[in-house]
Amino acid sequence: MRKILSLLVLMLILISASDFKSEKMTPFHSIEGTWELKSFYNYDGVNVTDTVLATDGYRQVKMYYNGKIMWSRYVPKDKTARFGYGSYMITNDELIETIEYGDNEMMSALDTMRVFTFELKLEDDTYSQISHDEEGNRTFSENYVRLD
Repeated sequence: MRKILSLLVLMLILISASDFKSEKMTPFHSIEGTWELKSFYNYDGVNVTDTVLATDGYRQVKMYYNGKIMWSRYVPKDKTARFGYGSYMITNDELIETIEYGDNEMMSALDTMRVFTFELKLEDDTYSQISHDEEGNRTFSENYVRLD
């Protein structure tokens, strides 16, 4: 009887601890879907100092599905298409993109860097990928809105 009572007390403690933990968890926002770039932020290392809206005709779209990323960019004054494909991973506060192939310019850049790590600010219908300098200071961000 004593063992059963001890077991019941232990189970109640575990159940109450798991209930408490679930209340403290932050909501999960999914990056899966299609996103369009709407603006850029410039930073002074910490705070936003300037907002630059995407110019008329400029389009950049990213698609995230099942651990894969595809992005494309159209710039009216630039006659070459831009695109890249690879894989991605997110944590609570980071977006890590590993680009496998892309357009000619992207393939040249991939000779020096394939993995791009950003600070991630993710909500239901918006996200920002924030770049940092070598010392960890924020430099600029790309800000997206969900299309689907």
